[in-house]
Amino acid sequence: MLYVIIGEDVENSLAARLAARPAHLERLFALRDAGRLLVAGPNPAIDATDPGEAGFSGSVIIAEFDSLEAAQTWAEADPYRDAGVYQRVTVKPFKKVLP
Repeated sequence: MLYVIIGEDVENSLAARLAARPAHLERLFALRDAGRLLVAGPNPAIDATDPGEAGFSGSVIIAEFDSLEAAQTWAEADPYRDAGVYQRVTVKPFKKVLP
């Protein structure tokens, strides 16, 4: 089943986010390579594709996991959590309807 993982950043998280990004992406690439990643990306803190120094307010990942517990376990091990980027992470089941 698909699950949405919503990470909400602490304020001024850009430096920590950039430092942890390679490890964060490595895990996403593993999901992609296993055919389990639907979409992933950050939420710019301002209305711009490249927010520059404004940074990001969070991230969204939609991926396939065996269970809600497996998705939560995966989300808890995200390098952004360890680096203090996220203040809160929410994991919910997701039903894709479109496209």
